[in-house]
Amino acid sequence: MLNVSRKLPDRPPATLQLILPFQERSKSRLRATLSSGEEAGLFLERGSVLRGGDRLLSDDGRVIEVVAAEEAVSTVRSSDALQLARAAYHLGNRHVALQIGFGWLRYQQDHVLDEMVRGLGLAVEAERAPFEPEGGAYGGHSHGHADDHSIIRGVGMK
Repeated sequence: MLNVSRKLPDRPPATLQLILPFQERSKSRLRATLSSGEEAGLFLERGSVLRGGDRLLSDDGRVIEVVAAEEAVSTVRSSDALQLARAAYHLGNRHVALQIGFGWLRYQQDHVLDEMVRGLGLAVEAERAPFEPEGGAYGGHSHGHADDHSIIRGVGMK
């Protein structure tokens, strides 16, 4: 079994891929199967959360790319920033992990939450997509993709 205990600070070219849903990427100790079929044991710093695009270094020097697996999610889209903010508030009030993009919100699919959001006047679309929720105000940075700051660039800003 391949041992992995280090997350790389940069993104060198990878020779292997590790495809995992968010729940698995939130664990610091994990036994997983790489896309090559090879078994790997992850022994990362406690509290580590892997994001799509992260790179890991195996004990034999190979670089592994982390890929966010598609999973069952609910996506809420709206051009009304106030409606999305209200939905984000109510979901956050229930401590729901939430991915935020320009004009949309995404959370792991849950029919009770879907009904709550519909009750706020928004449509909910069940789909399969990678899930990269915000990291939290006290836990460091969010997922680091280019669209992180797009929500600040003028949604409802006049």
